[in-house]
Amino acid sequence: MKLEEEIKQQNFKTPYHRMAVNVMFTGNWIQKDLSCQLRAFDLSLQQHNVLSILKGQYPNPCTLGLIQDRMLDRESNATRLVDKLIEKGLVDRCVCVSNRRKVDILITQAGLDLLEKTAPIINAIETRYQNLTPEEATLLGNLLDKLRE
Repeated sequence: MKLEEEIKQQNFKTPYHRMAVNVMFTGNWIQKDLSCQLRAFDLSLQQHNVLSILKGQYPNPCTLGLIQDRMLDRESNATRLVDKLIEKGLVDRCVCVSNRRKVDILITQAGLDLLEKTAPIINAIETRYQNLTPEEATLLGNLLDKLRE
């Protein structure tokens, strides 16, 4: 559906204004879709992102700074997210053996198992957006990269 129909607005100041509104609207639309699906696993998008970062580093631990640097939503409170994941038994936090001022964060087996259960949600992105060809998806991704330059 066209943006104008979705938000019931026919005119935009410039093509750049329409583009910016469309990027924000579409980003929120994708996030809502994923959030609704992850809710069944008692996970937020941000918590899932932290678990995915930790899985990418596994079996090596991460620091809070590394997690924050790699998060998709950089405004999220990484400390609070890690605390929630610790409460759920999905990650562990411990003092680094080689540097006692550093705190290591490591995904638990329960966290790895949960990511396996949520994998179909993320893997379905390929089929969910097949109205774009692989070439169009690549072009869109490259255009979004260019937008952030």
